[in-house]
Parts: sequence; structure tokens; C-alpha cells
Amino acid sequence: MSYRTIAALDADLVDCRACPRLVAWREQVAHEKRAAFADQTYWGRPVPGFGPDDARVVILGLAPAAHGGNRTGRMFTGDQSGDVLFRALYDTGLASQPTVVSADDGTELYGVRMTAPVHCAPPQNKPTVAERDRCARWLDAELELLMPTLRSVVVLGAFGWQAGLRAFADLGWEVGRPRPKFAHGARTVIRRDHRELTVFASYHVSQHNTFTGRLTPDMLVEVLTAAAENAGLAR
Repeated sequence: MSYRTIAALDADLVDCRACPRLVAWREQVAHEKRAAFADQTYWGRPVPGFGPDDARVVILGLAPAAHGGNRTGRMFTGDQSGDVLFRALYDTGLASQPTVVSADDGTELYGVRMTAPVHCAPPQNKPTVAERDRCARWLDAELELLMPTLRSVVVLGAFGWQAGLRAFADLGWEVGRPRPKFAHGARTVIRRDHRELTVFASYHVSQHNTFTGRLTPDMLVEVLTAAAENAGLAR
């Protein structure tokens, strides 16, 4: 199915029940809750992208966190991974505030939209290949709607790198063979007709990476700054 607007896409996305394992997990988490959020109503549904529909930069993650996006209903909102990402976006001049707590906290992104190849929280943060492939139609549709303005893509982690390049190949972009390898700081240029997009890679903002220092705030800001400059977004 093709969509004319991202709003129409998101309206259908949040009702998706295509992956039984993910549906069961996201709803179980929303029912059982974490003790710290026991008084909150969890979203417990697929989490749509967040950001303007004329974004020049798209950030591609992995999937919503069980007690983050699956709780708040907004990408990268409500968990420590998101705290790191939004702080870096704020420091780069791409977000209106450095901390985010809920979908109605007034946060704005400037020229940036964030999304994921898998829109439901998976057990152990590990979606299967089949779940990724089943969810691909949503990513393909979202990227195609962003194409008129999109200039840079920031991919967080190897899973997103593989899924993102596959999505662009599905949409007719020349990705290259063999496919470019993931590494922090890597970048590749893809082409379709007379258009070019630059894809930037960063380690994921997972707690494992940020707590161990594998990914520092400065490393993330450096990648975001390069992507913003490439897209013509002034600080």
C-alpha cells in the first residue's frame, strides 16, 4: 500500500499486529510494567517515527525499548539510550531540549526525523530477521515519503545499517556491491537517478556502548554534526 502522507502512514502503523511474538511481548510489558512506572499507562503498540515530515536528516535505530518507546509511545523517549541521543541532538542544535520524558513534553526536532526498522519492542532488544523483514514495508514507505527533502541518514548500530541499506536498495538506490561494512564513523554515498544521499554510521546508543565508553557523547555529536552539515542544517 502506498501513502501520500506520513500522518496516514503512522495512523496505520500503530494498529499493526503482523508479528505475533512482538505483539505478545509489547502487550505483556505494558500490562506487567516496571515498578518505577507502575502508575503510568504504557503505550504498548507499534511506535511511529518522530520528527517533521520534511526532515533533511533521518536517524535510524533498531527498535523501541520495552520501558522506553513502548511505554511513552515516542521513539527514543523514556530510557537512558534516548537520553544520550537527545542530549547529543540538543548539543548539535537539532533538538529543542536536552532531556525528554514523555510524548507530550513539547520536544521538537529541527530538520530531523527518527525511526527504526522494527517498530515494536522485541524481547531482549533482539528482533528476528523475519520480524525485520515483515516490518520493512513501513520503513520503505516512510523513507520514500521523506525523499523530497532527505539528504543525510544516520544509522545507529549494525542491525540498522544492514536494514537501512537493504531498504534503500529496495527503493531503487545504488548501494554498491559488496555492501559497505558497518563501522563507527563510516559513511557511504548512495545514488538514485540524479540524487545522492550520504549514509553515516554510529555505534548504537545502547547502555552497553555508552556505559563502557565504546560510544562517548563527543563521538555521537561528531557524527550528527557531519550529517547535519551534509544536509545543510546550520547550527
